[in-house]
Amino acid sequence: MKKFKEFMAEAREKDPRLAKAGVAGFNKAKKTPGHKTKSHIVVAKQGDKVKTIRFGQQGVKGAGSAPKSDKDKARKKSYYARHNAQDSSPDKMSARYWSHKVKW
Repeated sequence: MKKFKEFMAEAREKDPRLAKAGVAGFNKAKKTPGHKTKSHIVVAKQGDKVKTIRFGQQGVKGAGSAPKSDKDKARKKSYYARHNAQDSSPDKMSARYWSHKVKW
């Protein structure tokens, strides 16, 4: 079995976008604490389409697991209202999909 470092080196050689984004592989989101406005990055792949997506508001607390306070619950409710969460299923190649999956 190949070591993880060897696997990563091969994956990065195949697509330089993985190395540039600094992610472990396709469809694996990563936090970006050094980015000015966005909190996460992912190199999304669906079929033969590949796209680098930045998503999430930097510095927002309370998103993630179950809401702890009434303020967190209100933030989550407002977020889903803004993004029409109940209307349709988002496409994997959209920031909305990744934001729902990772942050909320």
